[in-house]
Amino acid sequence: MTETDPIWGRFTLESLPFVQMIEDPSLNEMIVNGGGAGFVTGTVLVPLLLTYFKLWKPLWNDWLISTDHKKIGIMYIVFSFVMMSRGVAEAIIMRAQQALALQGGLIEQEHYSQIFSTHGTIMIFFVAMPLIAGFINYVMPLQIGARDVAFPVMNQISFYLTVAGGMMLMISLVIGEFSDGGWTGYPPFTGATFNPGVGPDYWIWSLFVSGIGSTLSGINFAVTIYKMRAPGMTMMKMPLFVWTTICTAILMIFALPPLSLTTLMLAADRYLDFHFFTNDLGGNMMNYANLFWLFGHPEVYILILPAYGIFSEVFATFSAKRLFSYTSLVYATMCIAVLSFTVWLHHFFTMGQSALVNAVFGVATMLIAIPTGVKVYDWMATMYRGNIRFAVPMIYGIGFMFLFVIGGLTGIILANPTIDFQVHNTLFLIAHIHNVIIPGVLFGMLAGYHYWFPKAFGFRLNEKWGKISAWLWIVGFMVTFFPLYYLGLLGMPRRSATYTDAAFEPWMIVSGIGSLIIGAALFAVFAQLFISILQRKKNLSPIGDPWDGRTLEWAIPSPPPVYNFAILPLVQARDEFAEAKMADRAYPEPSEYEDIHMPKDTSLGLWLCLLSIAWMFGLVWWMWWMVIACMTGMLLVFIAWTFRIENEYVIPASQVREEHEAWLAMIRETQPVDRDEEMTTLNLGYAQTELEG
Repeated sequence: MTETDPIWGRFTLESLPFVQMIEDPSLNEMIVNGGGAGFVTGTVLVPLLLTYFKLWKPLWNDWLISTDHKKIGIMYIVFSFVMMSRGVAEAIIMRAQQALALQGGLIEQEHYSQIFSTHGTIMIFFVAMPLIAGFINYVMPLQIGARDVAFPVMNQISFYLTVAGGMMLMISLVIGEFSDGGWTGYPPFTGATFNPGVGPDYWIWSLFVSGIGSTLSGINFAVTIYKMRAPGMTMMKMPLFVWTTICTAILMIFALPPLSLTTLMLAADRYLDFHFFTNDLGGNMMNYANLFWLFGHPEVYILILPAYGIFSEVFATFSAKRLFSYTSLVYATMCIAVLSFTVWLHHFFTMGQSALVNAVFGVATMLIAIPTGVKVYDWMATMYRGNIRFAVPMIYGIGFMFLFVIGGLTGIILANPTIDFQVHNTLFLIAHIHNVIIPGVLFGMLAGYHYWFPKAFGFRLNEKWGKISAWLWIVGFMVTFFPLYYLGLLGMPRRSATYTDAAFEPWMIVSGIGSLIIGAALFAVFAQLFISILQRKKNLSPIGDPWDGRTLEWAIPSPPPVYNFAILPLVQARDEFAEAKMADRAYPEPSEYEDIHMPKDTSLGLWLCLLSIAWMFGLVWWMWWMVIACMTGMLLVFIAWTFRIENEYVIPASQVREEHEAWLAMIRETQPVDRDEEMTTLNLGYAQTELEG
């Protein structure tokens, strides 16, 4: 390490991007600083608005210190949409740069490399991961008939560690720079010799801290499902979303520690002059590739399995049918989870392994398509002869089936090492990964967002704007990424800001137009939310079952009470709520009620978040006094929290009775609506069941 200031470390005024813009007022610097200006504006504007509307107290009491799994789930999803806004903006800049590359482009290669690195890191770790954690947090305890997750405080800590990691990426916009080594952080690009700046350090510590949070989430989800299911809910009576959650949780527990270990080893190389991943003194960069992808490929299924679960719920509900071949879907899910640990090497077929090793991993990669195909056929069989309604979640679902199959087929193509050698470092690979992630993960999360929004907030989202958004996402994806397959076959390399072959330009322009359509799709998502809030009184669904659902979350009011269930349900069938509606026992009136014990709120997670951000900032800028102070602060916060004697509060049985009986009275006074009235103001969440067994 070089000499640094004892207070400021290696921070100087030149570390601020706007200073560089003043010294070099070029278009490149203006675009780069535009993102930083947006972040600073938001950082200032949000507190001012909270102060003006006097929202600090309810924000603190109802949200920031909450241990309620439902509120934590919602905060995860809000955070992911904030980060998605930046990720999509960066994608538009990249596509614009390549569309205009022959005319000089917009940004320099250095900044282009930083943008594609932040884009990948944000979309994988701070959009997709928080989205799945948010939906699992909100939905899974309701579907298994639980009052909360197994470890509510640890759940809060997991969320805030994820936020802390994401904030480091936002800080890198305005102080210093981000890594230019891609979202995978391969050395030597992230080594101290090649890049001694702060960029790789921002990447290392953001992933390390958020990875710990995700590991804790995996443990929490697994224990909740194993230990807190409602009476009578055996494993083979769990909803498909819960099955995909337990498999995802197991993947998180075993796949994320290699990521944390790898980032620490890379940090040791950079900070302590170790040689884990250098080219000299016993280092081996291939060890990094193996360790990272030992996490990286299970990570693909950490993201996609919960989306499979959401689509399973959507296809069954909006086809008014029981899922076809539930058992095969369960086994397919478990097969995918196991096989995901056996295929990591296909990410680097071109890095020097023997032909035999490549062939073995190529075959394993092809095998994983079999259980995925089983799922697709089961979903199609579920829809066959069903009473299908083309609501917004169903549009996302059908778009997913068409587009994801194409992405899966290109994955089979890439599983052949001889073909992979030709297209590995081209835009063909970029098209493939987006062809899997966007229709698979993002469409699944957006379908779940529209599907469960009435459960979370008590009113339905605007259907018209939802359909506009869905079609913009589908069309925008195809226009953006289908040309990249062709460009990859033509030989256009990935990660390149420029090119010299004029034959690439028309396809780059088409792709750039597609990215603008995707930007419009994201705008439509926010417009839908805004309009839905304005029209919420027309779309209320307080009874809780607007879609004629099949699982337990639809058997309680919307939004649910803090304790979820007045009386824990007794599960007698796989689709318990559907069976109860058909047997006319969906809304029983208990003979007696009991006091309910719930976890108290705590500010522990928030304090750890703030201290973690400062700790990481100190590590990035070599402010060792700050590092020591924050570590001490975290220890003291933990010690202080252990002195809390009362960690629970009691909701008296009389309050539970009053709330539950008021809800039952509302049901008795409400006329159930059929499918034709589902999107009208008559739908108060009391659907006239048309379900099949």
